[in-house]
Amino acid sequence: MFPKNFQGPLLLLCLIASFCYGQQEPQYTQYNYNTMTVNPGYTGSRGDLTILSLYRSQWDGIEGAPKTITFGIEAPVGIFDGIGLSIVHDELGPSQETYMDGNYAHNIILNRRGDRLSLGFKAGIKFFSLDWSKGRYRDPEAAFNENINSRVLPTIGTGLFYYTNKSYLGLSTPNLLTGHHYDNIKESEATDRIHLYVIGGYVFDLNPDLKFKPSFFIKNVIAGTMSIDVSINFLIYETLNLGVNYRREDSLSGLFGFQVNPRINIGYAYDYSINELNNYNNGTHEILFRYQLISKDKKLKSPRFF
Repeated sequence: MFPKNFQGPLLLLCLIASFCYGQQEPQYTQYNYNTMTVNPGYTGSRGDLTILSLYRSQWDGIEGAPKTITFGIEAPVGIFDGIGLSIVHDELGPSQETYMDGNYAHNIILNRRGDRLSLGFKAGIKFFSLDWSKGRYRDPEAAFNENINSRVLPTIGTGLFYYTNKSYLGLSTPNLLTGHHYDNIKESEATDRIHLYVIGGYVFDLNPDLKFKPSFFIKNVIAGTMSIDVSINFLIYETLNLGVNYRREDSLSGLFGFQVNPRINIGYAYDYSINELNNYNNGTHEILFRYQLISKDKKLKSPRFF
């Protein structure tokens, strides 16, 4: 039996472990703005050079909770191809993982409307580190585990992405290779599991000044857990985006986005925990910035809203 002053921290550690289980890859609430990181088939599909940065601080107030920084740059090459670079730095407890991936996508035009099916590939490396001097553990002996300093692991992923001017549907896996990650349950190094992602959405024109944008994102860990996000967004005057996101058994989120000008878009999401962790954290914050290099003499006849 643990003393009372240890029961709170011990319970919190158990809760964090249970809710992080299966979250081997970074998690995003603004997934429909961060799509290349989710699916390499999206690469270059916006038609212009695009730069995106995202910062996510999960479960604010909990020591060792996940923190993620994402940077991506992509551009079309000719009519049918796209290339990009994505860098993701993710921290969880004593672990740090940094992904550096090159992305390539080839498009097939399916009909006269211009609907496209894109096949994408990503390949790169992951730097994996474990510093057991950071954080607190359910098993005190975990603090004496052997540290890992920037182990280099290869990554290969692929994705299919179908899109029109009004809709999109994608299937992808971020890494087909089984490397290593930090396991919160065992408090030790563990082997990665393959993830499968399904993403989709549609843009409805309710009137000339209001668009309705429902979307979903399903993340399945093979022989593990499944996470389901459902989002409802409203775009007002093609400038202001307001929405909500529900993540099954995890969180309810509010989303805000603003199209500063045709080139710059900013976004913010706040996640409110709807599980037992609600008593121990102040929510999750996610900030997004996107820059699209649109030439002054280029007029968008059919602008994309995803």
